[in-house]
Amino acid sequence: VGRIDDSEVKQVKSHDAANALDDLLAGKPVAVAKTKVFGCSTKWAVKRDDAKKWLAKADAETVELKPIDEAGVRELAKGDEKKLRLVNVWATWCPPCVNEMPELVTINRMYRKRGFEMVTISMDALEKKDRALEKLIELHAAGTNFIFSAEDKDKLVDALDKEWQGPVPHTLLIAPGGKVIYRHAGEINVMELRQAIVGYLGRTY
Repeated sequence: VGRIDDSEVKQVKSHDAANALDDLLAGKPVAVAKTKVFGCSTKWAVKRDDAKKWLAKADAETVELKPIDEAGVRELAKGDEKKLRLVNVWATWCPPCVNEMPELVTINRMYRKRGFEMVTISMDALEKKDRALEKLIELHAAGTNFIFSAEDKDKLVDALDKEWQGPVPHTLLIAPGGKVIYRHAGEINVMELRQAIVGYLGRTY
């Protein structure tokens, strides 16, 4: 275990892994047989118990579902003043919506402490609110969750995204000020969405 070279902290001066291979191929003792590890410790095996505890705590977070009207959706579309906002429109009767929700939950947990928030809007009928909440609880979706309160779903479409034709799932990434930097109709490509997020937030703190 150790570094490949010292590029993590400064300009490369020591190609540790390459030098070790050269020594081995030449039948010589490895000059530098052991190197330090540089980087985040979250992937270390000793962290597994802590990771399990964190996941259990996250799974136990309270999940709520509140009604939102057309005016509220328009406010969401304006973007938060400070946070990158992920908006996902879904419904319990939409299999792709339910299939992608665990990935969205994971994304929310990954970035929510970095100026990021996830908002879901259910297109289920308002009288089906309990069913939608039950599914969100099952999926541990402890972000900010709404259910559209009007019967006319076209009003939701018009209020949220003029380029959206209406099918779900529909996902937007809205920068502060309201600029849409990612838009996707249908089930998300997880890597594309994560790349869009880190492209805005940056890859490190």
